[in-house]
Order: sequence, then structure tokens, then C-alpha cells
Amino acid sequence: MSDARILIGFDGTPTAEHAVREAATLLGARRALVVTVWEAGQAFSPLNLPISGMEGAPATVDIRTGLAVDQAAYESAHQLATWGARLASEHGFDATGHAVADDVTVADTLVRLAAEVGAAAVVLGAHRHGRLSKLLLGSTSSSVIQHADCPVVVVRGE
Repeated sequence: MSDARILIGFDGTPTAEHAVREAATLLGARRALVVTVWEAGQAFSPLNLPISGMEGAPATVDIRTGLAVDQAAYESAHQLATWGARLASEHGFDATGHAVADDVTVADTLVRLAAEVGAAAVVLGAHRHGRLSKLLLGSTSSSVIQHADCPVVVVRGE
């Protein structure tokens, strides 16, 4: 088994599962860090707050409720990362899962983590978006390809 660690971006979709399986076939048995990125503080974002009945004024959110929502988001991300690591292990990787909260894009987070751990490669699944949504939302895989200092393996969905 090579010492070079592979970083796998995992969001729990069938495309991400397929990427894990294909990466195992392509890259063989290696150490892997399976990462699920989540955005902390979403419960407190003005974009996610409902509009109250008073002249369109934004509603307030109870701190305890917001913290509970954040904790649930973390637990969900942690479970996804653990599931992804289990899947990677079943396919030959020596894998650990890690949930990461960040306030930048998923691509930026993956690129930063790849540099921090000295990843030999980044693996992620490519979600198919139309031209308009790709223009508006950007493309995680394209951004990782452009900014990562290591090879990037992008696996299309089945």
C-alpha cells in the first residue's frame, strides 16, 4: 500500500459513491481521507430565515434553535463522512472520514485540505448541471481542477 493519501470529496450522492468505487479501481489500495464539507451557521443566514407577517420584516431565530439546527447539520455531515469512509474501506482504501465546516466554497475547502494533508490526488464525482446552472452555481470539479496542486480525478456518474 502506498503512503500517499488520497482526499475524496463525498456528499453521499450516487455519483459520489460511484467515484469512490472507480477511484479504488484506478488508484489501488491507499490511505484515504473521505471529506464531507458542510456550511456552519446556515440557520442564522438571513437568506434562510422566513419572512414574518410585519411588512416583510425578517423573522428572528432563537439561538437555541439555530444551534440545534447547526448541530444536526454537523451530525449529518459526520455520518456522511463516516459512511463514505466505510464505503472506501470496503473497496480497498485504508480510509477515515472527516466532516469539515467551512465558510468558503466546497472546492476551496477541498483544495485547502489537499494542500494541508499533502494529498497525492483529490477524487470527486461530477454532478451533471446544465449550462445555466453551471454558469450561476459554478462547478466544484472545475474549480478543484484549476486550483489544486495535485492531480484531480473527476468521475462522472454512472
